[in-house]
Parts: sequence; C-alpha cells; structure tokens
Amino acid sequence: MKKNMSVLKRTRQAEKAADQNQHYISMMKTSVKKVRNAQTKAEAEPLFKAAVSTIDKIAGKGVIHKNNAAHNKSALAKHISKLS
Repeated sequence: MKKNMSVLKRTRQAEKAADQNQHYISMMKTSVKKVRNAQTKAEAEPLFKAAVSTIDKIAGKGVIHKNNAAHNKSALAKHISKLS
C-alpha cells in the first residue's frame, strides 16, 4: 500500500464510515428482531412502524441499498400479516 498522505487519509475516513455504518445496521437489525419476536399483531404493529422508519432512515443515508430496504420492509409486512 502506498504511504502518501491522501491514501492514509482515505483509509482513516473509510474506517470511520464503516464504524458509523455498523452502528446503523445494528439499529436496523435490533428493530427488525423486535418485530419478529412480537407475539400478537397488536403488539407488532407499532414496532413495525418504528422498524420501517429506521429502515427508511438508513436507506436514505446510503448505508443500505433502497432495494434492500424494500425487501426488509416487505418481509416484515408479510410476517405481520401471518400473526393472529
């Protein structure tokens, strides 16, 4: 790897961005897990709304692709429709 200043700075920035992105991905996984662990539809509805908001926020920041966000929201909606 080169040792010039621009390469070193770019490496530092990439590591910082990766840490921040990992935080957002962890937030998304936690919100999705809460919805999936809900026992009833009434319990899952507000959690779903919060999870969708989190997923949209993360997709807007560019941490995940918009199609990935749509896939996750669709899977959660399908899961909720199966609950009683």
